[in-house]
Amino acid sequence: QSGHYGRGELINSECDVDFIDLNVGCPIDMVFNRGAGSALMDRATKLEQILTGMVHVSDIPISVKMRIGTSESKLTGISLCERLKKTGISHITIHGRTRQQRYTKKADWEYINKCKEAADPITLVGNGDILSYEDYNESQKFTDSVMIGRGALIKPWLFSEIKQQKHMDISSCERMEMLKKFTRYGLEHWGTDTSGVEKTRRFMLEWMSFLYRYIPVGVLEVLPQKINERPPYYHGRDETETLMCSDNCQDWVKLTEILLGKVPDDYNFLPKHAANSYSK
Repeated sequence: QSGHYGRGELINSECDVDFIDLNVGCPIDMVFNRGAGSALMDRATKLEQILTGMVHVSDIPISVKMRIGTSESKLTGISLCERLKKTGISHITIHGRTRQQRYTKKADWEYINKCKEAADPITLVGNGDILSYEDYNESQKFTDSVMIGRGALIKPWLFSEIKQQKHMDISSCERMEMLKKFTRYGLEHWGTDTSGVEKTRRFMLEWMSFLYRYIPVGVLEVLPQKINERPPYYHGRDETETLMCSDNCQDWVKLTEILLGKVPDDYNFLPKHAANSYSK
C-alpha cells in the first residue's frame, strides 16, 4: 500500500505528466493472483486507502481505471464509484465487462451509465467496443467521456473518423506507411543493432495481432464493423492487403521482413494474447 504512495509521489516529483491513473482493470491471472489489478475491486477499503494516499502526496490529478466487477456475481462498479469519488480523485474510467469476461461478450453500457450516476459529480469515462464513429456517438448517451483502447490498436485512424464523422477506406499503401513510421520510431528508440531490430519487430508483431482485425471499408458488406466480429477468410484488394488481413502470424512476420530484414529460419512468434491468432 505504501508502495503506491511512494511511486505516486516519485512520478509526481520527477516526471512531467498530466495525471496519474491507477489501473484496477487488468484481468491477467498473474496480476490478479498477486492481489493487484482487478483483484483490488474486491478489496474496496484497501483501494480507497491507496487512492486517498496517492491524492494526498500528489499535486497533479489522480484517477482510477476499473471494470464493472470481477464476475457476474460481483458487480461492484456502482458501489465503488460511490465510495471512490470521496477520495479526491479527478475521474473514474469504467470498462463495461467483468474481469471474468475479459473481452468476450458486449460491453455493458447500461451498467456504465449507472456508474456515471453513482460517480456524480466527478467525471465518469466509459470504455468498451468503440470501433467506429457510430459506436462513439452511441456511447455519448451513457457517459461523460470515452476512453478508446483496442479500437485504436485495430484502427489508428479511428480518432480522425470520429472527428470527421465518416468511414475512411485506408489502403494497404497507407497502412504500410504507418508500419514504416512505427519501424522508424522503434529503431530510434531501441537502436539499429540486432537487439534493437528484434525489439522493434516483436512490438510490431504484437501490434499486428490487433491490426489484422481491421476489415477495409471497401470490402465490408455492412457498415460499421463491430469489434468482436470475426470475418471469414477473404482476399484483399492486393497482395499486401491480403497479408495484412491474415490471421496467420507467419504472414505478419513476412510483413516485418519487408521493413526489418529476414528472420532466422527457426524464428517463431506467438502473440501475448494468443487467442488473437494462430500459426498454421
